[in-house]
Amino acid sequence: MLASGLLFTALNALLRSLAQQLDPFVVQFLRYAAGALAMLPFILRSGFAAYRPKGLGGQLWRGAVHASGLVLWFFAIPHVPMAEMTALGFTTPLFIMLGAILFLGERMVAARWLAALAGFLGVLVVVSPGLTGAGGPYGLVMLASSPLFAASFLITKALTRRDPPQVIVVWQALTVMLFSLPLALLAWDWPTPLQWGLFLITGILGSAGHFCLTRAFSLADLSATQPVKFLELLWSAGAGFLVWGEVPGPATLLGGAIIFAATSWIARRESRRRR
Repeated sequence: MLASGLLFTALNALLRSLAQQLDPFVVQFLRYAAGALAMLPFILRSGFAAYRPKGLGGQLWRGAVHASGLVLWFFAIPHVPMAEMTALGFTTPLFIMLGAILFLGERMVAARWLAALAGFLGVLVVVSPGLTGAGGPYGLVMLASSPLFAASFLITKALTRRDPPQVIVVWQALTVMLFSLPLALLAWDWPTPLQWGLFLITGILGSAGHFCLTRAFSLADLSATQPVKFLELLWSAGAGFLVWGEVPGPATLLGGAIIFAATSWIARRESRRRR
């Protein structure tokens, strides 16, 4: 989990830097094209038949939803400080919980309401100063991507009943690349040789990060992995300071702590309830 946090922090910093040099939608397309390229050796080793999905429609839906969230995320990423970006990303588990209640028929007990309210209070703490600060309203745009990523996660959970994880990862890269192409073509600008190399690194970082994350979930209970995730806020703040000279304000750190606490508490409680 520590390794995945470091890998995703490096990935987000690299993507933010690229999105400040090229059109964000071009960056979105090339990031997932690089992800597909990073998976190519595994596909060639096992054969294309091993990566044929049992439910192509579900894979396409998942790719469309995830790509929609990425459009908002990449649109905002050049303007949102690293620490604030990570703090807002902590809201995705809360939207997953609400989506499971709305679409999967799970019960909304008092503890879930409390966690959701606390989490969204943390969101208000994070984004309120940003409306007049450096990030402006872009923090709200990035926040709007969280429910779409949550929906993508819920679709993924359904897909795992039919397809193994490696198939889902490959088709995520392929479908997101496909759905990202139209916007990328509208604003296309050829990367420099250095930027091409950086995109290849994003593909490796993303694939390695997802592998470490999946491995952590297979070795430990979800609730046990969550406290380590808060270190991402500190690492993102450090990356923002070292690369862009950003100093996270008290609101970002306090709001991120509130969101993280709400997410971790409900995850631990749900884990105990299922035992």
